[in-house]
Amino acid sequence: MGVGLEGMARRAVFLDRDGVINAAIIRAGKPYPPASVTDVVLLEGAEDSLARLRERGFLLVVVTNQPDVRRGTTQRKDVEEIHRFLAAKLPLDDFFVCYHDDEDDCACRKPQPGLLKQAADKYNIDIAQSYLIGDRWRDIDAGAAAGCRTVFIDHRYNERRSRLAPDIRVDSLSEAVDRILQDIEPRSHPLRNLKVKIFADGANLAEMCDLYRNPIISGFTTNPTLMRKAGVADYERFAKDVLGAIPDRPISFEVFSDEFEEMERQALKIASWGDNVFVKIPVTNTRGESAASLICRLSGRGVQLNVTALMTIKQVLEVSRAMSACPAGYISVFAGRIADTGRDPVPVMREAVEILNECGNLELIWASPRELLNIFQCDAIGCHVITATRDILDKLPTVGKSLNEYSLETVKMFRDDAIRAGFHIDC
Repeated sequence: MGVGLEGMARRAVFLDRDGVINAAIIRAGKPYPPASVTDVVLLEGAEDSLARLRERGFLLVVVTNQPDVRRGTTQRKDVEEIHRFLAAKLPLDDFFVCYHDDEDDCACRKPQPGLLKQAADKYNIDIAQSYLIGDRWRDIDAGAAAGCRTVFIDHRYNERRSRLAPDIRVDSLSEAVDRILQDIEPRSHPLRNLKVKIFADGANLAEMCDLYRNPIISGFTTNPTLMRKAGVADYERFAKDVLGAIPDRPISFEVFSDEFEEMERQALKIASWGDNVFVKIPVTNTRGESAASLICRLSGRGVQLNVTALMTIKQVLEVSRAMSACPAGYISVFAGRIADTGRDPVPVMREAVEILNECGNLELIWASPRELLNIFQCDAIGCHVITATRDILDKLPTVGKSLNEYSLETVKMFRDDAIRAGFHIDC
């Protein structure tokens, strides 16, 4: 078990056990602890997630209620064996356990803050700079009573929710760690100074809802290709499910007809689904015929548009003129695909920014980015929006990371993979 530095207050992450670092046993929608070590299943990504917190200097302290010992259905030695197993598998510093039941009226059983205070006294923890991650209302109340920030992993149990709103609500331990690390970033962190808006690009409803909780995501885009890859079978039902979950950020849905008259009917139907809907219209049909006339008609009818698949300045000029009456709209230039041809997209995007800056109703989207660096390139030239898929967004926690630290992590990764693969060289 680790010990805090003498005389120096440290920050910690307090972790509930079952449902946070190991799987709870679910019966009738309610969580229960594993009865013995043979029933313990670590949650996916727990080791890596906790290692990330440890690397940032957090003490990792488990605070758990285990009333089954008091109730006589579990023995204390079994709980302690589970904790030895967890300590061997995960980078944990200590365990603080309440074995009482509610009728004991103790000061340590969550929602009372006693376990957190015991840990704070032992390790000189600055609770105000610390976090609690839990999956039940008792955890959130205990963290709030102790004075730390609370992170609620919502497994949607069949039980009453916390009487106090958590500071952060997430769906997994990995996401909880992401949010904590974002929260502790200094105000000078590059992400906090960006003017460009980031739109998430995808078609997985669960992932979109996950990203909706991230304040850095300002909107969403999708398209039929992404929907097909995500297994969406009913376009309209999917769109309405998304809009029900995300009612207050711009979301773009694309028409899919190749005939302009049918495109127009689809566009008007899609626009009727919500005030935050932007209808995606391709710059041409598959025969290369310009959609400018259709764009002009829809703009005149007050439809919010996102005209997509542009790659030339000539197209930007034509489309921006056609959208002059649009109440609000985006023009998506596929900078990533321009780069795929060996051309530098930055000069094209910079010129497009200048054109659209003369149009008060339109914003430029840097579409189809290829790497995280594109976000900063986009911001540097004053582009209004950049779309990003989940694989790029997942790299956001690495922004501003120490290169020495990253180098060491890479060396460790190579070493660990070689060991796990069982490689050897006879010398």
